[in-house]
Amino acid sequence: MPILSNLHAGIAGRQATLLAATGASRTAFVQSMDHLIKIGLLERNPGYGHPLRPEFRLTRIGIRAAAIANKIQSVSADEDQDLLRRSWTLPVLTSLQTPSHFNDIKRNLQTITDRALSQSLKSMEVRNWVHRSVDETARPPRSIYSAVNTGGIICNVTAPEISFV
Repeated sequence: MPILSNLHAGIAGRQATLLAATGASRTAFVQSMDHLIKIGLLERNPGYGHPLRPEFRLTRIGIRAAAIANKIQSVSADEDQDLLRRSWTLPVLTSLQTPSHFNDIKRNLQTITDRALSQSLKSMEVRNWVHRSVDETARPPRSIYSAVNTGGIICNVTAPEISFV
């Protein structure tokens, strides 16, 4: 996400510039760049850059994703970046457009395991991004999760644009 956000903010698409702007390790940066190219959000800028110092640009889909990444980065605090880097944070928040039960969230995110969903919800609850309440009228009682505070803002930013299903 920091790579896309920085490209959207106007940071040059050269490897050294992006590496400095993101503060990532070289290994993590290279893996992220390869992944962004693989999923079609970035491409090498043809005709620019030396083979050992390539230049990158956003694809058409990447431009939209970079705008969303920039919005998310702008509403989240520096101490929340580790939470944003976790695999399931954004997909879970996107599924919380309306308050939902655990099984409803799991149904929306077909590939998530119970353990991953539980850990994701707990970590966001600790940061006060997700609120958990218990529906005592149901038998057995069931938890209801809703996105709040920063989690609610991110949910509203990503929900209309991204589908993780």
